[in-house]
Amino acid sequence: MSNQKEALLDAGFSVNEANFIKIENSDFDLKGINDNLIFTSQNAAQSVLLHPNCSALKTKKVFCVGIKTKSLLEENGFNVDVYVDYASDLAEIITLIYSNESYTFFSGNLRKETLPKALKAANVKYNEIQVYETTLAPQKIKTAVDGILFFSPSAVESFLKDNKIKNEICFCIGNTTAEALEKTTKNIIVADQPSVEDVIEDVIEEFK
Repeated sequence: MSNQKEALLDAGFSVNEANFIKIENSDFDLKGINDNLIFTSQNAAQSVLLHPNCSALKTKKVFCVGIKTKSLLEENGFNVDVYVDYASDLAEIITLIYSNESYTFFSGNLRKETLPKALKAANVKYNEIQVYETTLAPQKIKTAVDGILFFSPSAVESFLKDNKIKNEICFCIGNTTAEALEKTTKNIIVADQPSVEDVIEDVIEEFK
């Protein structure tokens, strides 16, 4: 995130950075892989790319969530057929247009039910392989701030364990992250596009 942090520093902000979640790649087997692959996060893509048999998957079509996930997979020789910004949109596209195909979903332990629920309801053939694990790493932030930037629902959950949100403006990368804050504050700004860059643009716009 160093380039993104630079953008804020260049705009005259002081930035306090802390990791509220820890990501670890899981051990997994690439067995029983279906015709199409689903990735809903960069973490899943990174974990699969580190697997010694990863190149065997490159002949398969990829359905993914997020422009960064798409870029990462394409840079590594994968063929991304369908890419959207949200898992709910992907669920809709698969169930309406590609429901006769089979899928392997590479996921993390804290993934939302959105996609699996939709696939099951539409009787789409799929299996799931957990390829990474997210654990919460709560910590107390002692510095007073004007804005808080959140990039995942788990980061919100972790932050709220030891910190309270008062009047700070919360900038969220997407709707799912914003939903995790809805019971806590009404001061939420959601990026137009779910990217770190868009969140930072919002921060600069809001405080300038």
